[in-house]
This record gives sequence, structure tokens and C-alpha cells, in this order.
Amino acid sequence: MNGKNSKTMDVLIFKTDVTSKKKVSKVSTLLTALPAIQQWNFDLEDCDNILRIVANGLSPRYVESVLQSVGIGCEELAY
Repeated sequence: MNGKNSKTMDVLIFKTDVTSKKKVSKVSTLLTALPAIQQWNFDLEDCDNILRIVANGLSPRYVESVLQSVGIGCEELAY
């Protein structure tokens, strides 16, 4: 065993309309419940209210649809 993780992690970046800690709390349960997500965070100081997700095998469209289902605007950003 070489000690390296054989799974490749993807970094997904989204523009959102999450502007407050209250909205972060609203989506926290949803994001935490997705086992493919290893880490996530919001940058509420960025003009696009960035959501950054580190995950394995998670579709950006799925993240968008989950957040949009609870009234959160979310759009993947290319980087």
C-alpha cells in the first residue's frame, strides 16, 4: 500500500444567492447529508457568494437541483 488515496476528488465551484449565515444553515443539512461531499464552504464576502465543494463523483447539476429545490439559486462556475 502506497498510502495515497485512490479516489480523485473534484472541486466544484458555484455562484449562489446565499447572502447570510441563516441561509448557510438552511443548506448545511442538505450538503452534510450527501456522502460524496468531503468538504464544503461558502465565501459570503465574494460578490458571487461562492459555494466550494470538494467531492467524489458528484454531479454539479445534482448540487444545483438540490439547492434550487429549497429555493436557493445556484449555478456552476467554470474555472
